[in-house]
Amino acid sequence: MSRDLRRYTRQTNIRLLAGFILILLLVGDGLIYFIYGPAAAISGIVCTAAGLAPLAIIYFSLYILELIAKRYDD
Repeated sequence: MSRDLRRYTRQTNIRLLAGFILILLLVGDGLIYFIYGPAAAISGIVCTAAGLAPLAIIYFSLYILELIAKRYDD
């Protein structure tokens, strides 16, 4: 039985990132909602999205470069 460790690593990283974002939104913005109200919670979501946008851009850029490299590697 052979294991694809790259696939496992990628799958684990995606799950960790999804869990982090879920906890960040539920706990972080949930506390903002309960303490300051819905308007502040919306502002918190906007700020969180703005903060995560550069990471998403970098991730998708590297993903596209990986696809290009795999295509021309064959």
